[in-house]
Amino acid sequence: MSSSLRVSPSIHGYHFDTASRKKAVGNIFENIDQESLQRLFKNSGDKKAEERAKIILAIDQDLEEKTRALMALKKRTKDKLFQFLKLRKYTIKVH
Repeated sequence: MSSSLRVSPSIHGYHFDTASRKKAVGNIFENIDQESLQRLFKNSGDKKAEERAKIILAIDQDLEEKTRALMALKKRTKDKLFQFLKLRKYTIKVH
């Protein structure tokens, strides 16, 4: 027999009221400007922050196009990393 415990703030004496929570939105970036979004990405260590922010805030693209653009950006970053690692491997062999 397995028993499951429900983790709840009330265990620690805190009242948990879901009615006072903010409602969820479909697009979490809808009320943010490009500069703030770039700063958010840069602070998280994103080296492609400017390009990523432009893709997300582009109004002439639908969701599918944005998804493809973000995936392509991610792939380019991975490709550059692999290219660097291969180059480093060959450089080590030469020396």
